[in-house]
Amino acid sequence: MTGPPRADHDALVAADRAHLWHPFTQQRDWAGEEPVIVERAEGTDLIDTEGRRYIDGVSSLWCNVHGHRQPRIDAAIRDQLDRVAHSTMLGLSHPPAIELARRLIEIAPPGLTRVFYSDSGSTATEIALKMAFQYWRQQGDERRTRFVSLRDAYHGDTIGSVSVGGIDLFHATYRPLLFETLSAEPGDIDDMRRVFDAHPGEIAAVIVEPLVQGAAGMIVHPPGYLRAVRELCDEHDTLLICDEVAVGFGRTGRMWACEHEDVAPDLMCVAKGLTGGYLPLAATLATERIYEGFLGAHTDYRTFFHGHTYTGNPLACAAALATLDVFEEDRTLDRLQPKIELLAQLLEPIAARPDVAEIRRRGFMTGIELDATYPPETKIGHRITLEARKRGAIVRPLGNVLVLMPPLAISEADLTRLLEITAASIEAATAEISAPVA
Repeated sequence: MTGPPRADHDALVAADRAHLWHPFTQQRDWAGEEPVIVERAEGTDLIDTEGRRYIDGVSSLWCNVHGHRQPRIDAAIRDQLDRVAHSTMLGLSHPPAIELARRLIEIAPPGLTRVFYSDSGSTATEIALKMAFQYWRQQGDERRTRFVSLRDAYHGDTIGSVSVGGIDLFHATYRPLLFETLSAEPGDIDDMRRVFDAHPGEIAAVIVEPLVQGAAGMIVHPPGYLRAVRELCDEHDTLLICDEVAVGFGRTGRMWACEHEDVAPDLMCVAKGLTGGYLPLAATLATERIYEGFLGAHTDYRTFFHGHTYTGNPLACAAALATLDVFEEDRTLDRLQPKIELLAQLLEPIAARPDVAEIRRRGFMTGIELDATYPPETKIGHRITLEARKRGAIVRPLGNVLVLMPPLAISEADLTRLLEITAASIEAATAEISAPVA
């Protein structure tokens, strides 16, 4: 089956260039390239308006889990649509939100008992920061106002989540708008201890991406680091926020990255894979201790004054429930393990290339760092992206780091093909540049 006539494609391109502003995209470059306009999808393939197929090598920005047009998720959304598409949760409730909260708590790390819904990973972390801050004030401890995050952290694009971020390329422009935070070196527990010692009784919470800092270029923390951070927080009676937005829902090989080190945070942020990549939905999970800190009489004004119009949207909750069903019924995590081993094997020849500096991987999350001597003006990562499109795959770089994060449902044959395309695209893109700049 092919897409619409070329004239329709050209009209869409013209309208896109006339009216759209794309996220994390230099629009001048975009206007000079032939765009991929995705019209439909099947399984782990995206299909453009001209009928060309591409392996979805980044899970449509790390959120697609079970593939596109998954029949059980499709059916759940259609079924919910026959009931109600949206109803506010401010003073009301509805069955999908209630059932999803129950299911999330069943599979969450122990001690998390409450679910607060929102719309995206950014809002989930924003909520966790506000909950932690307000919690300590309502405990009468107004000295605890500081947050600790890791160097090169990324927790979203809203002002609070940017404040605890540490990637200058994304965040430096907005520094005058941000609140001051404390920074620790990733993977270095002694440096984290130094921060605590320098600010006794001031730290409200530590926020970390457990195990892997995704947007930093797949920076993998050493074994035991997350557990040591948890113990340090306990020692200083400080809250731990784990941002599982990117690493949750099987990306590291287990449902939650925290599970690898038996860590239970005080607040946990989830999004992306929550609905299988279908609809915007996020959640901030909290312990009963934190929840009870917000209880009181009306005139105590201990309410958490935060909410979103589409908080707990019924259609999104229905998609999330179906996503959890597919995890169970298809034994997704069990079936993922041999694909994780295959991925490691397929990466070996790429790692041996002279133009590849390092490969960082945890589970199904991979960052291929190109030779650092390729300067930014070569746009080496973007060149590889364009070469991959020619060969039938969608991948996306973070600077000089090429990210691979396919849907968990990808077949072994398509995973093999994705890595073959990746290797060929790296070779073609680097060949275009006469030689790296020393």
